[in-house]
Amino acid sequence: MSTVITYREAIRQAIREAMEKDERVFLMGEDVGRYGGSFAVSMGLLKQFGNERIIDTPLSESAFTGAGIGAALNGMRPIVEIMTVNFSLLALDQIMNNAATLLHMSGGQFNVPLVIRMTTGGGKQLAAQHSHSLEGWFAHIPGLKVLTPATVQDAYDMVGLALADPDPVLIFENSLLYNAKGDLDTASTPLAIGKAKVHREGKEISILSYGISVFKALEAADILASEGIDAEVIDLRSLRPLDDETIMATVRKTHRVMIVDEGWKSGSISAEIMARINEQAFFELDAPMGRVCSAEVPFPYAKHLEDAALPQPDKIVAMAKKLMEES
Repeated sequence: MSTVITYREAIRQAIREAMEKDERVFLMGEDVGRYGGSFAVSMGLLKQFGNERIIDTPLSESAFTGAGIGAALNGMRPIVEIMTVNFSLLALDQIMNNAATLLHMSGGQFNVPLVIRMTTGGGKQLAAQHSHSLEGWFAHIPGLKVLTPATVQDAYDMVGLALADPDPVLIFENSLLYNAKGDLDTASTPLAIGKAKVHREGKEISILSYGISVFKALEAADILASEGIDAEVIDLRSLRPLDDETIMATVRKTHRVMIVDEGWKSGSISAEIMARINEQAFFELDAPMGRVCSAEVPFPYAKHLEDAALPQPDKIVAMAKKLMEES
């Protein structure tokens, strides 16, 4: 039986259940304890579990991410919360040169079962140091798994899946989704890491996306349907590994494809997806591939400029129409 809760509550519930089931699980990060988390995800957990398992850290991402790696190497199951994706760059050495490499460099002797959660994306007027979407950068790194839950169900499921994985998993939570409501069925079988999901069936063009852009793509698909264009919408869910099988299947079905990516276009995950389609399904295409990405600028503070910099449903509709005309 499903219940309707917010994305934020789904993550909190998943963390709470994991900590109740396994005493090795703990949460650490800036303001996760007494303050309840910068986005209120950990509200109430300090009272339930105490300050040995809900740990407020200094403002030093490199230090507490490194502490999480050490804890994971010693048998614990840490969840490290980094306030925003921009600040994860302060921990990049720990993430890329330690967490992602230790299994390889130890000849397979040492797994790093570390979960790192961070907020990503723009739209809340938090300006250029708090608003970017850098998950595509991390998807470049072997040794990591990169998850991007869009729905309440995935927000809940992916915490458990990440904690069960023997290797480091990064979860990117779009800040605009925390208040979003959706159905949660805690008894359902989670869709595995690395599997994409078809959110809307269609026959004429495929729109691939992840995170909050999935809902923008669905809104655009409704507009396109009213104008006689039947769009299929795919939630990638995982950026590393990518689900090549589902991606190529939708290309072979609709023969037209576009990617909606809140990251910048240059060197983006959208570019990687287009390259894979070019390698594996080029002759299935009836038109050039298209993409809608964020403007290549540091994110503006002003609301009208921020909205203009982000992918929006009207931009997705315009790109889809362009690809249909080029067929």
